[in-house]
Amino acid sequence: MNNGRGEAEVLATFNDGYQYSKTKLEESLRQVMALKPTKSSKDATVAKREDVDLIVNELGIPRSHAEKALLESGGELETALRALVAS
Repeated sequence: MNNGRGEAEVLATFNDGYQYSKTKLEESLRQVMALKPTKSSKDATVAKREDVDLIVNELGIPRSHAEKALLESGGELETALRALVAS
């Protein structure tokens, strides 16, 4: 069947008859790369707790200030630390 496009470059043909074409793999890869990775809420909570603990222990500030700085920096530890040191 010719639909005006060239033949797809077949990368692999398996014994059951299925084939992987370069075009389809590239399209699938683009779709996967466009997806944003999601963290489970448990992972985010653990990371946040560790970051808050680090800030509290290193800077000796109240936990509420450390949490606020992390929230304002979008969870970026380095940005939060820089903002706290600068203030």
